[in-house]
Amino acid sequence: MVFNTGAALLDAIVLAVVSKEEDGTYGYKITQDVRKAIEVSESTLYPVLRRLMKDDCLEVYDLECGGRNRRYYKITERGDVQLRLYRTEWENYSSKISLLFSGEESI
Repeated sequence: MVFNTGAALLDAIVLAVVSKEEDGTYGYKITQDVRKAIEVSESTLYPVLRRLMKDDCLEVYDLECGGRNRRYYKITERGDVQLRLYRTEWENYSSKISLLFSGEESI
């Protein structure tokens, strides 16, 4: 991808991915789902998850899976509010950029 992905967009994408699973989801699956939209390494993703936890947008819990603990991330109420804000901002931003690219209308 030729466009840089800023922290806010990464946060929004991760929150959107995690919000799809009512009971939460684990790091590797989050990475795979995020990669459907943008290329991201696990070393980039885990600091995003920690930041979202610190900001009370995600909560974490562990479950045993195959004899090992697997860490799950679940969106919080605050995270849901933040995701709605990101969605609104993205709709405004992307529609303006699309208009510029289409040449149909000036902003």
